[in-house]
Amino acid sequence: FDWSSIDTSHLPSSYKTNSRQEKELLQLADHFVEQYIHLCPDRKPLFVHPVNECGVQKFVSTTLRPTLLPFPELYYWSGCASFVCDYLIMEPLKCPITLPSSLYSPTTILRYQRGNCFDFSVLLCSLLIGAGYDAYCVHGYATREMCCLDQTQEVCPLLRKPPEVPEEEDPNKYRINYPSEPQSKFELQQKAKKEEETEPEQEEEKEEEVEVEKPKRDPLHGLRVHAWVLVLSGKRKVPETFFINPFTGNHHSTTDECFLGIESIWNHRNYWVNMQDCRQGCKDLSFDLSDSICWEIMFSESNEPSQSPTESPKKDTDDTVSDPSDALEKGEIEMSFEMPLSWVARIKVSYREYENPFSQGKKVILYNKAKLEKWAAYANGDGLVERVTVYADSDCTEEVEVKEWFKHREDLLYMREVNKQTQLITDYFRPGHPLLLKAHSYTSLEPETGHTVEYYHAARGDGLWKRFENATEMTEYFVGREDFLHMRHIELGKRDKKTQTAGIGTDANPRPIVQIKEYFHRNPEKPADEDIEERIFMVIDDIIQLTYHLEVHDTIASKVVFCRVIGREKREDEIFLSRENSVTYQPWSSEKHKNMLHLYNLLWELRAEQKLLKQQVRDSEAEMLNILTVREDEEANIKLSLSMYNTAKRGQQQEE
Repeated sequence: FDWSSIDTSHLPSSYKTNSRQEKELLQLADHFVEQYIHLCPDRKPLFVHPVNECGVQKFVSTTLRPTLLPFPELYYWSGCASFVCDYLIMEPLKCPITLPSSLYSPTTILRYQRGNCFDFSVLLCSLLIGAGYDAYCVHGYATREMCCLDQTQEVCPLLRKPPEVPEEEDPNKYRINYPSEPQSKFELQQKAKKEEETEPEQEEEKEEEVEVEKPKRDPLHGLRVHAWVLVLSGKRKVPETFFINPFTGNHHSTTDECFLGIESIWNHRNYWVNMQDCRQGCKDLSFDLSDSICWEIMFSESNEPSQSPTESPKKDTDDTVSDPSDALEKGEIEMSFEMPLSWVARIKVSYREYENPFSQGKKVILYNKAKLEKWAAYANGDGLVERVTVYADSDCTEEVEVKEWFKHREDLLYMREVNKQTQLITDYFRPGHPLLLKAHSYTSLEPETGHTVEYYHAARGDGLWKRFENATEMTEYFVGREDFLHMRHIELGKRDKKTQTAGIGTDANPRPIVQIKEYFHRNPEKPADEDIEERIFMVIDDIIQLTYHLEVHDTIASKVVFCRVIGREKREDEIFLSRENSVTYQPWSSEKHKNMLHLYNLLWELRAEQKLLKQQVRDSEAEMLNILTVREDEEANIKLSLSMYNTAKRGQQQEE
């Protein structure tokens, strides 16, 4: 991009000339720089008054234009940082070890959507100060990766795992430690020998991988000029001082090793020179700007917001200068000066520009074995706004996993994960889907090909939160049910081949139910010998098996099994019970539970339950088919929702 060809004719007069106050300011700044060069001849030059886009010298503090834009996200530092790094295209400095000769206004930078690290920092700092943060532009030095926006050695932020919380140990020292499973000492010795033999080879392979991935030594390490933003604690309830890299919008600690030193900082009110040793980077720096030993201020603090109106700047009555630092202090007092207003026009960003920050249509960021792609909202017909592709190698040739994020979809899909090795797709939905979907895992939208569906169970009446189904089985998981049911497993047989070849649909030719298993949590209101833990209905074999919960002192669970009488035809609505077809083992139960009448009533209830369960299984199958039909239709006809307040987008849609 050729900056010399930009049109400056439309710019206000403040861009092309200096007011009387600005001229005085430049004279004072020159005087300060002269003293600084005289007292610190070994220091690098300061970034004080570069020329703007019209070739006019402007003091850097007046280039800041504190602005609060009318977007809720830009009231927070993270929103401001994200907007700046997404909206602007990064341009490296012409020479990586020297300061730029110019600093353009934030309005020009926004218009052309590109700039170097100083342009990024000035715009970001203007937005942060406007939002109420105690923010400063920083001129310093950083690593090659940070200066060149090289993130290929970093883990993608969207793939970072949250820190693991250590499990709390049982404070009860009298807890019984059960012995672990016995293991063969000989096998353990053989295993240890194999590990010792393979360890050197594995270590060599790891070292080779590290050497390949390790960045090459930078000959300009410590000399590369960079600009970033400093946010001090205090205002806006910021608990701790931190840095923001304007190229990435990331938050960094002030002890981060990527930042190698600071020359100066400034805001819209003043300018400070760092007088601290930066040989160890920034980790030992103090950011107490009132400390004149650590920070040399350019102008008197009489108009600093941190100073109360009743306080007046300290006056040094001693005109003699005993050492160089006193000379600068004396210069400060003589330069008590009110900072002129910014010469920059009001920063404006339209709603359309804010919603479509990517000038090239999308933004691509390369990370370590990953690639992040970003799009503006409504740029893609399917609502795709972000995609992370994870690779198996550093050259990014073999895809392992793809994660996609969506916005404004009417089907409420907001994320999709695709495992490229297993081809497993997992869709995630926001609350409010008509089918109460929370997540859906599948390899194909064809029925009976293996589907796992999670629901927002609080909105369902049956407490179902997860269901898995394939061609031979179905498993349902429940939570918060009054009957304490927490899992149901159904085994399904194969369809009749004759009817299948005749072209009859799956609804008319359902899969036969082989077995239904149900598992229940303990109901504390019932005795253990009356509280069923496991219930099995072997539908084809006509066997019902019950297993009861255990009391604390029990070791063997009570069981009841009802079998079909061999040689007797099964009749509808007939309950036949004898000692031949019922087996009970209830050592802890009372005599009434061993009574045949009690068993007969129990069997009658179980037969009725079995009928209901078979119908519920058919309903579950129909529900899964409906989900697949709806999802297939939603994917074939993707619709994006528009907010009633998004008048710009609605007008654009009507024009189309």
